[in-house]
Amino acid sequence: MGCATRPTPEGAPCYDARVTPQQVIQQARQGELAPLYLLVGEERYLIDEALVALREATDTGAAGAAFNEDRFIAGDTGVDTVLSAARTAPMMAAQRYVQVSAVERWDSKGKGAEAMDALDAYAEDPAPYTVFVMVASKLNGGRRLMKRAKKAGFLVECAPLSRGQLPKWISAQAETMGHPLERGLADMLAELLGPELGPVSDALERLSLYVGEGKPIDQAAVSQLVTRVRQETVWALVDALAVRDLGAALSALDDAYDRRDNGLPLLGAVTWRVRQLIKFEGAMRHGGGTKAAAKAAGVAPFKASELQRTVRGLPTGTLERWLMLLAEADLALKGSRRPGIDVLGSMLVDMCRGPRV
Repeated sequence: MGCATRPTPEGAPCYDARVTPQQVIQQARQGELAPLYLLVGEERYLIDEALVALREATDTGAAGAAFNEDRFIAGDTGVDTVLSAARTAPMMAAQRYVQVSAVERWDSKGKGAEAMDALDAYAEDPAPYTVFVMVASKLNGGRRLMKRAKKAGFLVECAPLSRGQLPKWISAQAETMGHPLERGLADMLAELLGPELGPVSDALERLSLYVGEGKPIDQAAVSQLVTRVRQETVWALVDALAVRDLGAALSALDDAYDRRDNGLPLLGAVTWRVRQLIKFEGAMRHGGGTKAAAKAAGVAPFKASELQRTVRGLPTGTLERWLMLLAEADLALKGSRRPGIDVLGSMLVDMCRGPRV
């Protein structure tokens, strides 16, 4: 597994480089704890999940947090105090748990550099009875600590998931909760709720309670709990755009828009449909039949003919241009003071026009 010379005490598990948060959680639940973890990334949900698993798996004995657990914030506490706690033997327990957050505060010149070097020196010979967890949003990859963490396998990457990775994560989470997902819903939830995992996880919890134990999560449940936008309205809107019927598109917008959410769920639903059309068009272009293309797009087979008519009637590059306009509208809804209905109305006008000159 390629561990460094002394990354773990004798008999402790040896991890491959760049461990994922999911692997850490699984290993923690199995009671396989290493003495060092460096969690780096900006996806707070993944970091929190890993921290909870590590904390719960650490055997701090009856004394628990009172004697065998310390949590620090870099900068608020000096590195010497942090490492002194890590080297302190546990009291009436097998292990101690020591956590230091915001390590990026030490990722600078001067005293910060000294602190990083001190952490690296500790990592060369960690206390075997302490689970020492370092957390940072971002660190200089050239630091000795980062190089050691990569080589020894205690670096845990907690970066945000890409748009392509998110649906797989959603499906896996739903499966873990005991709920099969209706085809295409993982992609829809990714579009509506991503990219941050916290809101996605919260929605899955609510959906799980709503549908009941072991029941599938379907589009009706998503429409009830996640978005009030009816999928029939979304299809009508996209159909109107495809034939450049601005009146029908604006009518559908007026029917579906909810000022309480500023139109963001509606925008997400339309973006999801456009992505489905792009996937369908791509599958058809590569020689797949309509049913295979519908499957690739996550659309029910009976919709295949309808999708085929839509994509055939669009000039080349239209769907990609629509996706750009949808992204611009997303930024405007989240960052401007314009009413959402005006932002979306302007977007529909642009989508019904030809390519920009």
